[in-house]
Amino acid sequence: MSNILRLHDLDNVGICKVALPAGTQLITSELRLVDDIPALHKVALQDIAAGEAILKYGQTMGFASQFIPAGAHVHVHNCVMGDADKDYGFCSKAVATDYVPNAERATFRGYKRVNGKVGTRNYVGILTTVNCSATVARAIAQHFTFSGELKNFPNIDGVVALTHETGCGMRSDGEGYETLRRTFDGYARHPNFGGVMMVGLGCETMQVSRVLQESGLAGSETFGFFTIQDEGGTRAAVEKGIETLRKMLPLVNKFQREEVPASELMIGLQCGGSDALSGVTANPALGIAGDILIRHGGTVILSETPEIYGAEHLLTQRAATPKIAEQLLDRIKWWEEYTARNDFELNNNPSPGNKAGGLTTIMEKSLGAQAKSGSTNLNGVYLYAEHIDQKGLVFMDSPGYDPVSATGQVASGAQIICFTTGRGSAFGCKPAPCVKLSSNTPLYERMKEDIDINCGGVLDGEISLYECGEKIFQEILKIASGEQTKSELLGYGDNEFTPWKIGATV
Repeated sequence: MSNILRLHDLDNVGICKVALPAGTQLITSELRLVDDIPALHKVALQDIAAGEAILKYGQTMGFASQFIPAGAHVHVHNCVMGDADKDYGFCSKAVATDYVPNAERATFRGYKRVNGKVGTRNYVGILTTVNCSATVARAIAQHFTFSGELKNFPNIDGVVALTHETGCGMRSDGEGYETLRRTFDGYARHPNFGGVMMVGLGCETMQVSRVLQESGLAGSETFGFFTIQDEGGTRAAVEKGIETLRKMLPLVNKFQREEVPASELMIGLQCGGSDALSGVTANPALGIAGDILIRHGGTVILSETPEIYGAEHLLTQRAATPKIAEQLLDRIKWWEEYTARNDFELNNNPSPGNKAGGLTTIMEKSLGAQAKSGSTNLNGVYLYAEHIDQKGLVFMDSPGYDPVSATGQVASGAQIICFTTGRGSAFGCKPAPCVKLSSNTPLYERMKEDIDINCGGVLDGEISLYECGEKIFQEILKIASGEQTKSELLGYGDNEFTPWKIGATV
């Protein structure tokens, strides 16, 4: 069965490594294919009765909607969602973390900030409280990008305008408002910014003055704010912004990289454009890298709540306390209610690209996605963009849509995003560099300019899963110290700031 990958002894399906035609007799097995099987799609390893659970990773990923003979293609035409029995087993698999002694812990070269945090980049950020101030913010940033002034400040990575589509036409309280305000608060305090300026229009729901008051932010030499209306219009506001940043740049340029412990690192985990190998190579390898970082005292953020749906029991089993397990299930229940009242289904996932890559149900996708979380205890559950103050593995609630989820993780404190993909991804994230990992070698060869690390070597037999995880960890340290990612080299990150919009726009 060299062309069929069976992931667990309990599995009744396997992954076809390459496309195989009907009639193929597997040399090391009595199995003969009765259907054409596309590459990375599932094949039944035994007869599966109608209604019987279909098992992958030793877990239920769906149910047979009809009799499936051994050797048949298993996909959306004969595999459906259903109610699976789950052993939530609160804390049943929680174990003490084997920390690396302090004297032996890894280090990186980062920017120490006055608030005690450490940055991996030294940007100047322009935050817009409302879509109406986007044009002014971009004009200010473009001035410094194209004027050549930044050449005089070699320690500054750039001036970035973070614009978005909301901030007005929304309720002035409730989940939507609080979520957006937390996002602004997190970015204003983010250690990858050496300086920040906040720009509003003046009459929007998300008032600059209110954001400052509720977040406890105050003006300083490296934090400025104003509104277009108060400054007298667009041209005056652009001039105000340029002059404000001109005074700020010499101060931001004074920051220099210093040797700091890896315990100061917080990484956000993302997966997008997943395929059937994401849960076999890239995701578990990233999970190992996260485990290593945690053993060195760092923090790892798992998110994308709809993409752990169906696999949440694997996390509650590793919860450090029953309260944390309950908090995770509360977020799952919130999503069930949220999608129901919007006439939507959590199983409106996987995407067409995921399905083409061999993924059939959200349970299958989630089982592979949660592999990014590694093996350590779940130490906390946080709301979207909520400040994370707990070390180790934590969960931040978010949609599965990558730009929205990554925006929340950065707001919560992530200085680096690690992004796995099986189909390919075009994503970057300022001010946090984004490391992209491919699940398979053909994708890496096809998109070398976009992918930082190829995890396909695990399947090719070139590297072990643990060795791949160690390689990812070492790459994270290099990038934290200033080495640029492929997305940074390509100029990504200016357009990917996407706060989560909850509630009606009126």
